[in-house]
Amino acid sequence: MKRNRQEVIKNIISTHNVETQEELLTLLNKEGFNTTQATVSRDIRELNLKKISYEGGKKYAIKNNPKDVEANDDASYIQVLKNSLISMEHSENIIVIKTVAGMAMAVGASVDRLNIREIMGCIAGDDTLFIAIRDKNMAEKVIGEINDVIKFAH
Repeated sequence: MKRNRQEVIKNIISTHNVETQEELLTLLNKEGFNTTQATVSRDIRELNLKKISYEGGKKYAIKNNPKDVEANDDASYIQVLKNSLISMEHSENIIVIKTVAGMAMAVGASVDRLNIREIMGCIAGDDTLFIAIRDKNMAEKVIGEINDVIKFAH
C-alpha cells in the first residue's frame, strides 16, 4: 500500500504543480487513497521531495528530477555568488575571495557547484574563501569563469 501510494505521489508531483500538502492529499484521495496529512508529510520526507520555484510560486518536485531541481538549485547557487561575492584576487595557485560576512561557506559551495576542472578545493572561513588551483597559470582563467557566471546571471 505504501509503495503504491508513494508511486502515485511521484506521478502526481510530475504531472501537477502541487504547492501544499493539503493539495497533495486531495489529489491522492481522488486517486483512491484515503490517507491523512501526517502520512502525506511522512511520504514527502521519505521520498525526499523538495519545494522549488516555478512561474506560479513554489511546488513540490522529485529531488532526482534534474530538469526541475537541478535548474532551480543552480539558479540559487548563482544568486549566492552574485549577491555575496565582494572581491577576488590571486597569489600563485591560491584565489582569495572576500564575501559578505557569514557567506564564505555558501560562496564556496556555489563555486564547487560550478565544477571548474582547475579547482582542487575550497576552504571557507566567515568572510574569506581560499581556492586551491591546480596550476598558478590557471588562476586568471578560473577568476574569469566565476566572473562570467556572475555577469550572465539573471
